[in-house]
Amino acid sequence: MTIPVAIVGAGQAGLSVSWFLTRDGVEHVVLDAVTPGHEWADRRWDNFTLVTPNWQCRLPGYEYDGPEPHGFMDKEQISAWVAGYADTFDPPVRSHTRVTQLLEREGGGFVLTVSGPDGEETIEADNVVLATGGYHLPIVPPFASRIDPIITQVHSADYRNAAQLPAGEVLVVGSGQSGAQIAEDLHLEGRKVHLALGDAPRVARFYRGRDCIDWLHDMGLYDTPVQQYPGGLAAREKTNHYVTGRDGGRDIDLRQFALEGMQLYGLMSDATGTQLSFEPTMTKALDDADRVYSSIRNDIDAYIEREGIDAPTEEPYTPVWEPTHEPRMLDLEDAGITSIVWGIGYRPDYRWVKVGVFDGSGVPTHSRGVTSVPGLYFLGLPWLHTWGSGRFAGIARDAEYVHQSIVGAHRPTPADR
Repeated sequence: MTIPVAIVGAGQAGLSVSWFLTRDGVEHVVLDAVTPGHEWADRRWDNFTLVTPNWQCRLPGYEYDGPEPHGFMDKEQISAWVAGYADTFDPPVRSHTRVTQLLEREGGGFVLTVSGPDGEETIEADNVVLATGGYHLPIVPPFASRIDPIITQVHSADYRNAAQLPAGEVLVVGSGQSGAQIAEDLHLEGRKVHLALGDAPRVARFYRGRDCIDWLHDMGLYDTPVQQYPGGLAAREKTNHYVTGRDGGRDIDLRQFALEGMQLYGLMSDATGTQLSFEPTMTKALDDADRVYSSIRNDIDAYIEREGIDAPTEEPYTPVWEPTHEPRMLDLEDAGITSIVWGIGYRPDYRWVKVGVFDGSGVPTHSRGVTSVPGLYFLGLPWLHTWGSGRFAGIARDAEYVHQSIVGAHRPTPADR
């Protein structure tokens, strides 16, 4: 089988570029190991909600049109919304078809080895769009294997609810979006939570009468190319700010959790048996997160003043709790901790892609998704082009750019006419 374009991944990114190709009559196929948009249902906990407001849910030819544009869809709603996208234009999706290898074809183009319901086959394509995202392998530190097996360990990708874990206290490792929200989920369920902090920043949910994302959108932050941010491409390594859309949206303030009984620690650094070690970084992590929180509010203040906008005022943030010491050791058994939830992220896994477009750490190298190998593209990566690339609001622009790159490369020249 030979086809002009093969898209790997039928999530929102893969479907978006398929929409443009379908509109323009470009023959293509979308290959997905499961079903369109399945990861929203398969890799999220039961009480998951979007942290971006519903009005940002915009894909090519498809926008959120429900009753709560400033609300936050929950797991079931967002899964149904993404899955429903495919029904609007009937993309050529082959579900339950996993791509196991991608090779360059002699003379140009690519050869994909796929495994599906009918066995293994090869597909030749002139262009390939890799739209599998950048979160493939759950990260668990090497010392996790040295923790006593009486302790249940799950990654955030496999966490569903508090009832899934054995009775007892829970240690959540990581304070990024997943870690902070899972810690909150367990806390609201009445579980005693211990939280080992990383270096994630935080952001206010609402400020001066609006969602902070509304302000930042108007300020153009989601449209600014990554090269124009301080540090340039290094912005792609930044951790997302923690906040929640749960119950209509609110801040996540880890200091408030501490007031309510959550035990906080610095960076977890080692483990043997039931003995864990932590670095003395908790105070700095809290202070740094608050500094970013306040800085964003200050930027919004400056924008409001510059634009002459009439908006209510708010008092500066005042910490509600200050640590008095930095815990360095923890015995899980003595503390009554029976489970650990790892919320320290994912790493990309492109071992099946046998094309030289990666840096030394296996991260794709590209410019707006266009690689140095003609015909090979990436889509759906965080910071692919802008901060908005990792959000629904930026996917259409990224998908259109990749689409234009594909059709532009095959546009007839005067000599061909």
